[in-house]
Amino acid sequence: MANKKGNRRRFGAVRQYRSGRWTASYLGPDGERIRAEETFETKKDAEIWLSQVEADLTRGDWRAPDAGAVNFRTYAEKWVEERELSVRTVDLYEDLLRVHIFPALAALDLDEITAPRVREWRSERLRATGAKTTVAKAYRLVKAIMETAVDDELISRNPCRIKAAGKESAAERRIATVAQVDALADAIGIRWRLMVYLGAYGPMRPEELAGLRRRDVDLDNLLIRVRVAEPERTNGKRAPGETKTDAGVRTVVLPAFLHKDLRRHLDWYAEKGPDGLLFVGEKGAAFRRTSFGRKWRNARDVVGLPDGFRFYDLRHTGHTLSTRSGATLKDTMVRAGQSSEKAAMIYQHSDDERQREVAAGLDGMVRAERAKQEHGQTQQTSR
Repeated sequence: MANKKGNRRRFGAVRQYRSGRWTASYLGPDGERIRAEETFETKKDAEIWLSQVEADLTRGDWRAPDAGAVNFRTYAEKWVEERELSVRTVDLYEDLLRVHIFPALAALDLDEITAPRVREWRSERLRATGAKTTVAKAYRLVKAIMETAVDDELISRNPCRIKAAGKESAAERRIATVAQVDALADAIGIRWRLMVYLGAYGPMRPEELAGLRRRDVDLDNLLIRVRVAEPERTNGKRAPGETKTDAGVRTVVLPAFLHKDLRRHLDWYAEKGPDGLLFVGEKGAAFRRTSFGRKWRNARDVVGLPDGFRFYDLRHTGHTLSTRSGATLKDTMVRAGQSSEKAAMIYQHSDDERQREVAAGLDGMVRAERAKQEHGQTQQTSR
């Protein structure tokens, strides 16, 4: 439609159509003329729109009108690919995207994902799944992706603005007693008995236990050197690599009561040779999370622990007993392979000798608890 008349300004230009409505345009930073996507009822409205664009350019807040026209699915997949993530984290993110995020957001462009749409998506996930923790993880992932889109100047503001929506309210972790740990070790079977004890009194992560080799064990000095982690991906394949944190590479001093179990396991079950795996299945295959999980659940049921008690919770048991035996927070951090810059600056140094003292204290506590248990059983029998 031909223009009826126009008006040049210091910034941009406004023109009136024969219909009586007004349009506005300006030259973008690249020299290309950009027109308003809408028309205006009055000349003043068109000039106000240009003034807002000029202010955005002056403040550095300007975005090209089509900057956000990037497909969310394409951007999210690239976002995951470009980050240095552990294989387990990649598996988690891909699962969250596939199951909880893409069904609602994959077809949208970044600038189409608004705050109301985010609220609607989150509410639907909570209603459909009831899984507050999983939805919180999914929300955090969307928020992180969209925050990068802000940094990339594809959108002007992150639409994920729901207060505390990404916060997980995890239940208080259960602590197993010494008697329960012993019962779990008995119930799970002789082949996996040591794994339960190392999970509790190491305390080592499952992926660290899966990566242990015979050469990592010093039986005479009761030392285990954690060098690598071998997590199992959701596709069942093992992914040998670095430990969860730099602090994960460590030497663990074991309490003396584990000497017999450690020696027996080396004699009976560990693969031969320095590089032989410490833990293998009945048919000689490497440790599998799925098959071990079934044994763990059966043992947990026999002992009477709740369904929510995970193998990983044995670490919490180890932390608690170590603290009760006199270990400082730094001692338990070193022992468990945890790292924190803030903690490293605040807490005192924990050297190998101190770790031996912690192991000795843990040994004394467990022996005392076992003796108490045996004494109680003896008294009941005598009655």
